[in-house]
Amino acid sequence: MSRTPSRRAKQAKTASEYNRIAQKQRAKQSLMITPPEGVPITFARADFGARVGAQLLDLLVTYGVLFLAIFILYLNIGITWETATAFFALLSFLLRIPYYILTELIWNGRTLGKKWVRLRVISLNGRRLEPHQVVVRNLMKEAEVFTPIGLVFGLGTQSGWTQLIMFLFLCITISIPIFSKDKQRIGDMIAGTVVVRQPQVQLAAELTKSVAAEDAEFVFETSHLEHYGKFELQFLEDILRDPKHDKVAIERDKDVTRTIARKIGFTDPITSARARPFLQAFYNAQRAHLEGRALFGDKREDKFHQAQKKN
Repeated sequence: MSRTPSRRAKQAKTASEYNRIAQKQRAKQSLMITPPEGVPITFARADFGARVGAQLLDLLVTYGVLFLAIFILYLNIGITWETATAFFALLSFLLRIPYYILTELIWNGRTLGKKWVRLRVISLNGRRLEPHQVVVRNLMKEAEVFTPIGLVFGLGTQSGWTQLIMFLFLCITISIPIFSKDKQRIGDMIAGTVVVRQPQVQLAAELTKSVAAEDAEFVFETSHLEHYGKFELQFLEDILRDPKHDKVAIERDKDVTRTIARKIGFTDPITSARARPFLQAFYNAQRAHLEGRALFGDKREDKFHQAQKKN
């Protein structure tokens, strides 16, 4: 998401006009995902510049390793420059695909470049990113980007017409994420994925101190606290910090309470009037549990930590 107001917003003549334009800009950059729990979560779509930056960093990593390997072979084995070039073309293909697929599988939708730029691939259906989605989107990247680039620069015996057609094809595929609604390239559309900015997880310290009275009413077992990570806890914190207590907020608290209770297997009855105290008590217990696990090196970023362990 853009972190600075657009030029149009800066040119607004009144504060209300500025806020209206800025809010419209933020809404345009936002993406609403509804996970199986039924509680919508808002993400910021990754802008084109950030994705290009992440891709350049990934290319620096992969091709840096390739250049080093070929250079060592060239110096020690005495292969010709033509053979080194052929090795480079072959190894680039054999290294590039496993690099993107394995890193996104291991780090849940993040390559090294995406981690450094704070981007992440998620599934549009709100579920865990599946291996087949990662494989599809990265194999399509070969067809969309890398193969046309190789043909444009004349790898092989392509004619000038082939190079021109590939250049036009490359321009079209690169421009698709710019004009697509969810900033998706073709591989993302087929795989059902989207690239978003990695949410900033920041848990304030004072909230747990102000709601300790509810802890005695609701007792949570360890099995109740094994389902969520810091990301879901931050989302719950945002709800508890919301000063609104109108009908919409009350209904939201009830829906979130039912969803959490069903997800964690909490069977004790919870009346509508005790929905918010339940959320406060669960927040306290869940935060204490996560902080205790972190002392042993078990850091849980989100609700997919158990599936990641199995992988």
